[in-house]
Amino acid sequence: MDAYSYIANADAAAIETLYQSYQQNPESVDFGWRKFFEGFDFSQQFPEGAPVVAGANGTNTNGNGAAAGATKAPPTSQPQPNDYGVLNTAASTNNAPSIANGETASDKETAVRNLIHAYRSRGHLRAKTNPVRERKDRKARLDLGDFGLSDADMDTVFKNGEGLGLGAQATLRDIVAALEKIYTGAIGFEYMYIRDPQVLDWFREKVEHDSLAFNPSVEYKKRILKKLNEAVVFENFLHTKFLGQKRFSLEGGETTIPAIDAIIGKGAELGVQEVMIGMAHRGRLNVLANIMGKTYEQIFSEFEGTAVPDLTMGDGDVKYHMGYSSEVEASGGQKVNLKLAPNPSHLEAVNPVVEGFVRAKIEHQYADDYHKILPILIHGDAALAGQGIGYELTQMSLLEGYKTGGTIHFVINNQVGFTTDFEDARSSIYSTDLAKIIDAPVVHVNGDDPEAVVFAVQLATEYRQQFHADIFIDMVCYRRHGHNESDEPKFTQPTLYNIISKHQNPREVYNATLVQRGDVDAELANQMDKEFRDTLQARLDMVKQKPLPYKYQVLENEWRSLRRSKPEDFDQSPETGISEDTVQRVAQALTTIPEGFKPIKQIDNLLKERRKMFYETRVLNWAAGELLAYGSLLTENHIVRVSGQDCQRGTFSHRHAVLHDAETSAPYTSLNHMEGEHENLRIFNSLLSEYAVLGFEFGYAMANPTALVVWEAQFGDFANGAQTMIDQFVVSSESKWQRMNGVVMLLPHGYEGQGPEHSNARPERFLQLAAEHNIIVANMTTPANFFHALRRQLTWSFRKPLVVMSPKSMLRHPLCVSPVEEFTSGTFREVLGDTFAEAKKVKRVLLCSGKVYFDLLEEQRTSNRTDVAIVRLEQLHPFPKKQLDVELAKYPKAKLYWVQEEPENMGYWNYMLRFMRRELEDVVSRKPSASPATGYNKIHVKEQKELIARAFDKPKEAVADANIKEVVEEADKKVTD
Repeated sequence: MDAYSYIANADAAAIETLYQSYQQNPESVDFGWRKFFEGFDFSQQFPEGAPVVAGANGTNTNGNGAAAGATKAPPTSQPQPNDYGVLNTAASTNNAPSIANGETASDKETAVRNLIHAYRSRGHLRAKTNPVRERKDRKARLDLGDFGLSDADMDTVFKNGEGLGLGAQATLRDIVAALEKIYTGAIGFEYMYIRDPQVLDWFREKVEHDSLAFNPSVEYKKRILKKLNEAVVFENFLHTKFLGQKRFSLEGGETTIPAIDAIIGKGAELGVQEVMIGMAHRGRLNVLANIMGKTYEQIFSEFEGTAVPDLTMGDGDVKYHMGYSSEVEASGGQKVNLKLAPNPSHLEAVNPVVEGFVRAKIEHQYADDYHKILPILIHGDAALAGQGIGYELTQMSLLEGYKTGGTIHFVINNQVGFTTDFEDARSSIYSTDLAKIIDAPVVHVNGDDPEAVVFAVQLATEYRQQFHADIFIDMVCYRRHGHNESDEPKFTQPTLYNIISKHQNPREVYNATLVQRGDVDAELANQMDKEFRDTLQARLDMVKQKPLPYKYQVLENEWRSLRRSKPEDFDQSPETGISEDTVQRVAQALTTIPEGFKPIKQIDNLLKERRKMFYETRVLNWAAGELLAYGSLLTENHIVRVSGQDCQRGTFSHRHAVLHDAETSAPYTSLNHMEGEHENLRIFNSLLSEYAVLGFEFGYAMANPTALVVWEAQFGDFANGAQTMIDQFVVSSESKWQRMNGVVMLLPHGYEGQGPEHSNARPERFLQLAAEHNIIVANMTTPANFFHALRRQLTWSFRKPLVVMSPKSMLRHPLCVSPVEEFTSGTFREVLGDTFAEAKKVKRVLLCSGKVYFDLLEEQRTSNRTDVAIVRLEQLHPFPKKQLDVELAKYPKAKLYWVQEEPENMGYWNYMLRFMRRELEDVVSRKPSASPATGYNKIHVKEQKELIARAFDKPKEAVADANIKEVVEEADKKVTD
């Protein structure tokens, strides 16, 4: 037994006390020890021959804290309490010694304490984590001379050895040897920045004691070797049989496979029932085969081109981007559901999608129990350091609206990003340094030491299950080939790749280690290798492989009950009206506050306005219509989730879904207090992020087709911060991956003189991306139509993303209202016709969408232009040709013009030409422009007057501009930058 192992040198009395406490009440000890006692016979966890050490009371013990000959009751499983997993006992077993009997510490005793602290803080800088080259000198300053110590002190006894479990008689030589073994071996622990003392204590205990005691059973070592065999031979075989084809191999990082296997095994032991993995393309095929259980037949047929892809529902994607689901048996025999998210080549973009997916499953399937589902994100070192999405995601991880109970981040650190050396890829020492933002520990580990990697990931899994927080594993390895298999890495890293070309792979390294130790003899290792090669050859020879059985989950069956859309689905929207009783239930909740709740004056006025709308005028504005849609879905037990910057109140102070007490600031979500059974509204003000938050909401909607999931941009202009997510997921996932999604994007849009950053949600971009009925793009002008559009999302028997150019000044426009009767019956109306013009007189039809309608309407009525009809396209894509043809048939002799506020090169004009090139006479718009809008109010008013004048074919001086000025003034009052 190692002289510095935990059991040989631990405070046996402390462990004895822990075990006695556990026997009396299992909940009195912290999570790790409880699970340890439950799962294993404690006395058999360590190698035979452990030395006998004296307990605190002089009793001889065998190293596990139990007196020799003591009878132990078998651990019993206990039901989990409500606070399961939260550290609620006094921290832990790491009681650093105090100076006894009031003695004063000597200067050298203090120096030794500082030395220990330095190793804990900076030992990782010297850890031997790089398998192929010496690490850079990071000035760790861990030499004795740095602390006023010297070789002359090496045999001096220091009390500080007790804190390392070395006893009170440890010499400096013993202490240094222990510190070197703990902190500068194959694992580098980075954790001393953790500010929660209980978390810090727990983690330090694991580092200084459990890491040294870690010694897997022979059977588990065989399992590690088996997973390495599978990983290495899979890559070698593909490289031999499909030479030159891109597969983004895992060669050099094969220890990833036993690592993920260990996470799944440990997680299952600690209550995990489902694992969701997000990763890029490197190693993905290996993970699909050797973790997910995808049959080799499927993978090989994709390489050989014999797979027949189903392109009836889309164009497909390359083999290393597709997702997969399976149910596997963990190392302990438990069944675990595995999912691998589909991903684009845009590195790290899948990460928030995974988190949103997991959050949806936690809430719908696992009754808010974070223990049941575990997200794993597998990163490349260059991508983790370089992609800003990593920072956004890290900041989300503990927020109430986005937390998922902690994520295990596994970095395949192959030290090169495509052709870029790590020195050019980041300013930080480590690619994982963003972990420090949230005090997440980082474990750096040598990828050529599979047992160290397994310990690291098992520690990470236990940490996640204990604290429900993120943790990072930085597995330092290498990339055997170039970025892809046809790339030559020696162009840019000739020295490194000369070393790599001669370096044995992790399987060979581990195999030799096991044989040398005597754990597994060479003949068995060769036999395992031969068996796996034979299996691979059998697969290629088309010997059938039975796919793993799979049982669909509840939400998966919800998806299976849906179908793909057909073109005729968009000829007529389904009925989406609600009952008067539902209106009353929602109205009561929106107009009532609890006794003792003290609203500010403006909210008091708001409540009066709501009462007037629902009970007197029976005419609803935009906010009331939106909240009525949410409330009605909640009464049908649908989850409604809304998130975005300032969305609880609304950027324009219109929604007020959450009210706050004027004296206590206590929140009150009105729709959560409706009568009868209903779901609760989940509405969250997001962090100041677009990319990650939209990705999260997309992931949530990808998991749950029965939920209405809404992301609102603060202004539509800012949605381009999420353009990667829009391009790679929102508009294309159904075509690429056959994954439908019903996420809703609300993008405030409209020209009110607020300048180039607060006017334009770039509808032209969404319309350029619109094809094959992939998304719904709408710009609505009535609250009722918005209400029906939201309800239609869950009424359809398929799912489509809905992109809404939502209003700003229209939120308070006196004509932007709808009577209650339009909510209790009817459907979404893709086209709204003119109610003022006289059809027989009409010579000019103005076709438009959105807010500009109200400017045109004002001029039409002020000037009594019954010869000009205004027709609104409420839905732009899918293009409602049949509905529009019916409306335009009323004006057979009229000329048709497209009118938009946006510059000619933006907005909807180019899209309209795709469908109505022959019918449209011309466009009325602002001139082509590089910037979306002017920054000057006077110029805005002038431009708007000119636009309206041209629409009505009259001089601009004759245009009544009162409405335009009113819009600008209203925007000035309500819109803040």
